[in-house]
Amino acid sequence: MAVVNKIGKIRKRNHALVAFDQDRIVRVILRASTSVGGFEQDYLPGINDRIFAAGETDEGIAQFLSDLVVVCLNADERHHVSNFPPTVEEIQNVVLHVLSSNGFTKVADTYTCFRWGHHWVREGAITEEQFVRNGYPPEQMEPWVAWNREHDCDTVEGLNDIVSGGRLARLVSDSLERYEASLDEAAKKVVARIEKGDALKMIWVSGPSSSGKTTTTVKLTQRLEKAGLRFLMLNLDDYFWSLIEHPTDWIDDRNFETPEALDIQLMNEHLRALLEGKAIEKPVYSFKEGRRTALKPVRRERDQILLLDCLHGFYPPITAGIDPKVIFRVYIEAMNPLYEPNPMMPLYHGDRSDRRLTRFEDVRLLRRMLRDVNHRNHPPLATLLHWHYVRAGELFSIIPLKGMADCALNGGMPFDLPALKPFFVGDDGIWPTVGDLKAYPSFLDAQIRHRRVTHLLDSVQGLTLAQARDLSLIPGDAVVREFIGGSTISIPHNE
Repeated sequence: MAVVNKIGKIRKRNHALVAFDQDRIVRVILRASTSVGGFEQDYLPGINDRIFAAGETDEGIAQFLSDLVVVCLNADERHHVSNFPPTVEEIQNVVLHVLSSNGFTKVADTYTCFRWGHHWVREGAITEEQFVRNGYPPEQMEPWVAWNREHDCDTVEGLNDIVSGGRLARLVSDSLERYEASLDEAAKKVVARIEKGDALKMIWVSGPSSSGKTTTTVKLTQRLEKAGLRFLMLNLDDYFWSLIEHPTDWIDDRNFETPEALDIQLMNEHLRALLEGKAIEKPVYSFKEGRRTALKPVRRERDQILLLDCLHGFYPPITAGIDPKVIFRVYIEAMNPLYEPNPMMPLYHGDRSDRRLTRFEDVRLLRRMLRDVNHRNHPPLATLLHWHYVRAGELFSIIPLKGMADCALNGGMPFDLPALKPFFVGDDGIWPTVGDLKAYPSFLDAQIRHRRVTHLLDSVQGLTLAQARDLSLIPGDAVVREFIGGSTISIPHNE
């Protein structure tokens, strides 16, 4: 569509004024789309099918979306005045708004990861070599795809055949063996750093919500304690600001998913003090009261290593002023590659070209929803409506920083979906209904995610509740037990 552009200049980050170039917006949108396999990955009948019809090709769709960006920028009359041009950051915000508002969620997530990755490179927090582009570079993903393909569980159909054929026990065993081996390697890397001469004083286990950080932290700690290491664990949730300092949105929801929800300055001061051998008065936070209720004296003994399980453990301000040589970072994310049919390419030819990967964050959403119901007294709909906060936080200060990791682990298993499904479907299933969402028509992210996950749950062959609870089928120390129950590992946030 033809639009009248009223934007003459933009303000760069160094405050220089340069001519506005719409083609740059076209290129960046197209690059984000290409990195995830094209716009068809986000095709949604009834939401953006008209844009596909209008644009016809990926280049045409990118041009159409850039026109919408210009329309939005034109709507702010300040930008028509030469002294008040839009800034680069404002334009990026509008690009993200246009992508998200038209259902291009995968492209929007990729654009966001690119955006903040570039930000952290400019800040000096990561190098170009640590920049992970869209968050899932091929060299990291291909080994996981290859493993699943070798075990016939890389497609929904293949996974269903394994479940219906009674062959899941072998897949569970092989998957957990791979996971345990990765923990062995992680422990070896920690010990190797110490043997090389680094005086490690701090280990972070970080990653997106519901990736399996707690189980992984416990298992890694057990291995390292056998190697003679001693640890001091801190509950960093105690550094949340009081609720009175967290304004709510229109459905009375608060954003606890951003690092700014934590008292970063106090946390950093306390971490540096502990590393220097000083005592601190650590706050004790009551989620029931929504405030700090006490102080607890803490001191690190000379041979203890601080062990920290935290969503935002890689967020640079937390460790500002701390020598990187004393830090070991473990990144974990649930990244099980599973191909499902793409509605844009409904015929399956066997080469995966007409497939799309299920969204890793959708499986983590199911994990978190089940945990929230069982241990947080949060209704399932609240978790779904809150997820846009979760996703925004991890695309800002978690996934783009994963290149900082000394070791990366995968907490996603091929058997997760079959094990999770029985808790979400049927008469007692907790998955929200279409009717539950009717009161929230403006929550497009929740509407889209609900449609996508509903289709995924419908397509996957699930276990029975009895099978999911059977510890002889899925052992009690498996990561998924953190969420479906029956874990033989102490899970502090589930107590």
